[in-house]
Amino acid sequence: MAQNINPATYKHILFFTGAGMSAESGVPTYRGKGGIWGSYSIEEYACQQAFDRDPEKVLGFHEKRRRCVLDCLPHEGHRVIAGIPNACVVTQNIDGMHQRAGSKEVIELHGSLWRLRCQSCGFKKEDYREKFETTRCDCGDRLRPDIIWFGDMLDAVVMSKASQAIRNCDLFISIGTSGTVWPAAGFPDLARQSGAYCIEINPEPSGATSYDRVFERPAGEVLPELFGKV
Repeated sequence: MAQNINPATYKHILFFTGAGMSAESGVPTYRGKGGIWGSYSIEEYACQQAFDRDPEKVLGFHEKRRRCVLDCLPHEGHRVIAGIPNACVVTQNIDGMHQRAGSKEVIELHGSLWRLRCQSCGFKKEDYREKFETTRCDCGDRLRPDIIWFGDMLDAVVMSKASQAIRNCDLFISIGTSGTVWPAAGFPDLARQSGAYCIEINPEPSGATSYDRVFERPAGEVLPELFGKV
């Protein structure tokens, strides 16, 4: 049984979540056993070149992903996080599961499955339907999923916002991420250097030395124990 944490004793609580957080809800991961890229080719479905070559094929794949995610529901861990008033989420996930659970402050490092953007004018469109409402911008160009595909540059503004949030936190909780993809892999050290108490929740721990406590169990079990019924 994990020792309870009183959220009121911390000014800024930050949850850093990866694929393992969503996998508990049944959302397929990208890499690893059963990962999407074991069945689909990155070069055909998840890069700018694929979109330029066959946009309908790429958009169809992402609609399939949206249907899959809609069949999944936030788990108890998502709901605990959403119930903590002073919590910020920095996530590597694109599925919007934190928002569906009720979290308000969510920084999405890799974009969103539920947003499209225009490559010409920069317009962004939220679209929460199973099928895209439209794939054309008013300027006439195509809309593409607002996701960091392979070969894309990370959004510098988003990364800066995430880094600042981590520097400001006094409790850092990493959930379901291997901690191997940079620059996000450096977040635990950044939190530690800024004076935060650091916790890892992961059935397969990253092995990073930045953490004060490590729980080798799913977040859906550990978070209700740590925070109780928030």
